[in-house]
Amino acid sequence: MLKNHVRRDLQWLKRQARKDRRITAAVLAGVLAAWVRQLPPSDLLAGSPVLLALSLGLLGASCAAWLMSAYFVTRTVRARKEPAEQLRWISRISRGKEWAFCSLSAYVAWHLLHFVTALVLG
Repeated sequence: MLKNHVRRDLQWLKRQARKDRRITAAVLAGVLAAWVRQLPPSDLLAGSPVLLALSLGLLGASCAAWLMSAYFVTRTVRARKEPAEQLRWISRISRGKEWAFCSLSAYVAWHLLHFVTALVLG
């Protein structure tokens, strides 16, 4: 009976991990598209040095988090056979999802910084 519960829990975790992987891929694609659309090179160098440093810091943080998330997602392309390998696979997907949302958060903070700056200075 315990073995059936463990097997059922593992199946549920794998289903959830597949959903999380799709969510992560969508968030990564959305963040990349937002950065490509939102970041014209001419606007990056305008403004005070403090705002420029904050902006570049948030850009770097978002880029680093995006790369970490992409690394974890690419490590989960192939499903594993052994239960211990499956748990590592599930763990990598959840870590990738966390890093993707960190990247999204840095983008939102960058966008909010520029919005507030435009309100205050404009």
